[in-house]
Amino acid sequence: VQLVESGGGLVQPGGSLRLSCAASGFTFSSKTMSWFRRPPGKEREWVATITNTGGSANYADSVKGRFTISKDNDKKTVNLQMNSLKPEDTAVYYCATVHAGILSWGQGTQVTVSS
Repeated sequence: VQLVESGGGLVQPGGSLRLSCAASGFTFSSKTMSWFRRPPGKEREWVATITNTGGSANYADSVKGRFTISKDNDKKTVNLQMNSLKPEDTAVYYCATVHAGILSWGQGTQVTVSS
């Protein structure tokens, strides 16, 4: 399993970023995919999950209405569109999936929301 996140960076409050995660090493179209984040000095927390077909998604209350998760089974990517960003969204963002009973993570991408 290989998960490679990209798209992080520095953005001002109220701005937008689009994160992407490229997957390989497993049957992507059969997998539910998730995004997590680890704010500085805090534990990793769940952000959003999308079903294998991309037909259904769930979000943490803290990001609901601002973030959108999407899945492209042809390109084997899962994306996180983040709008109306707040300083408290600052974190390392990870995509993840469960494969062979193990929760696998990418290396993460840093998102910093600051003026």
